[in-house]
Amino acid sequence: MTPDPILLFAYGSLREGERDHAALAEAECLGLVATPPRYRLVDLGVYPALVEGGQLSVTGELYRIDRELRRRLDVLKECPILFQRHSIELLTGQHAEAYVMRDEQVRGRRRLHTGDWKKRFSPRFGLRR
Repeated sequence: MTPDPILLFAYGSLREGERDHAALAEAECLGLVATPPRYRLVDLGVYPALVEGGQLSVTGELYRIDRELRRRLDVLKECPILFQRHSIELLTGQHAEAYVMRDEQVRGRRRLHTGDWKKRFSPRFGLRR
């Protein structure tokens, strides 16, 4: 780990049990965290997109990563073409990097009623247009 570790907020495919979690195998998980209610989660099929400007508090896992791992994650997330890496605020007051999309990239896609990607199949929350 480099002397200046980076905090990463993983809310979708990088979370434990999800398809890209293995990419964080060498990272230190600091636990579950949430954002203030300022975001939307949009269902893109096999992964979600975090979009700023909504009313959901999004749940995710906080990881400590180094610059080399961030570089590899940028490649995985096709950053900055598909996802953009932004600093977001957490309910704890900390700031962490997260992979987000712009509103125009997800226009017309289904928005989740829940801020927790792992609850995306829950009948209570479901999906909306």
